[in-house]
Amino acid sequence: MIRGLLAVGIVAAIGAGAYYVFAGSSHADSIPTYTVEQSSFVRRVHAEGNLRAVKSTPIAAPPGMARGPMKLAWLAPDGVKVKAGDVIVRFDPTDPEKQLRDGQSDLDSAKAKLGSESIKGRAAVADRDTDAKLAADELDEMRKLQAKDPMIFSRNQIIESEIDEKLGDQKQAHAEQAKKIERSRSQSNTAVISVEEQKAQLAINHANQSLARMEIKAPHDGIFVLQRNWRGALPKLGDSLWPGQPVAEIPILEAMEAEIFVLEVEGSGLAEKQPAEIVIEAQPGRTFAGKVRLVDKLAQPRQPGSPVQYFAVVIELDKTDGAVMKPGQRVQGMVILDQQQALVVPRQAIVVDHDGNNLAYRKTQTGFEPVKVELGAATSGRVVVKTGLAAGDEIALRDPTRSLDGGSGSGSEPHSSAPSAPRMGPP
Repeated sequence: MIRGLLAVGIVAAIGAGAYYVFAGSSHADSIPTYTVEQSSFVRRVHAEGNLRAVKSTPIAAPPGMARGPMKLAWLAPDGVKVKAGDVIVRFDPTDPEKQLRDGQSDLDSAKAKLGSESIKGRAAVADRDTDAKLAADELDEMRKLQAKDPMIFSRNQIIESEIDEKLGDQKQAHAEQAKKIERSRSQSNTAVISVEEQKAQLAINHANQSLARMEIKAPHDGIFVLQRNWRGALPKLGDSLWPGQPVAEIPILEAMEAEIFVLEVEGSGLAEKQPAEIVIEAQPGRTFAGKVRLVDKLAQPRQPGSPVQYFAVVIELDKTDGAVMKPGQRVQGMVILDQQQALVVPRQAIVVDHDGNNLAYRKTQTGFEPVKVELGAATSGRVVVKTGLAAGDEIALRDPTRSLDGGSGSGSEPHSSAPSAPRMGPP
């Protein structure tokens, strides 16, 4: 009886540390074990996304064709094949047509004013010419009949004649000056009306240009793909678009790439040039290889208001098959984050002690001993052991110091409290 109790557990101290030796062979044999060996370790992440063209021609509301937003009157169907020159977008022409009518009305009014001012100006200048001619004739007659001879005329008559001559000269000068002023005024009024005419003509030209650009034609062959706004909604008839606002795009189908969205919790270790592959959901039997071209620096939600965040990852494909690949197709992607030959053990074989150290229990002739290990990359089921174990070591698949019901093992004191997961090193 006493000998059996002594055989249950012997605690041995080595240096400053301590480990448990389980002498009871029946207890040690009941613990499941795993033999450590060098094997291929691959850490990969799966995500979904869509195909898109590497290059595409954007289709936007023509800039500068209107002062305010324009309404969509017609759109080509999303995903339809188009040829160069096909009409793909039409805008409502109501506003530019009104601008054209207003401009034409202003132009007609300006032309009428210009004609009326021309007639009035010519009549006013003619009147001033007549006044100047009459003043000149009066001055000539006055000079012919001027009283100058003192032998015939009295001094008062001579002085009155001189005064009349000076007055006639001033009247002629005034008439000439009035003629110049009238001509200048007529020219100024004509210039003002000409400005109004030019302004109306500019409005007409702008309206005609806007009407000519109410239709957008395809610049080249391709597939017409509508572009979603920040809410994720496609443009529809009646929507108001500002000049320069994107409507759609026509992808260049010679080169395609995939954009997938990796959950933030699974995105650790994502980097450019990592090998990847995609499967088009419409072609489940084919796999297309590629590599990561771009990874978002920050995780973002895919839908407004959603707390779930994703890293957008762009995969550059090694080959584009235009016969089966179309922009917008859903794909399933896989990125290989880590691939190496290493010592790999099951995650449940790693235990964390009270001090936060990662331990593995190595089997010896007398039982199990705890070994401090340094961990590397990990998956949901396996973890790389950098140091502490060697190939051929046999380790426990659970904490041998604890019973299956969570209590301490028979004949021994609990060595650690079993946490939910071991502490991993950098992936």
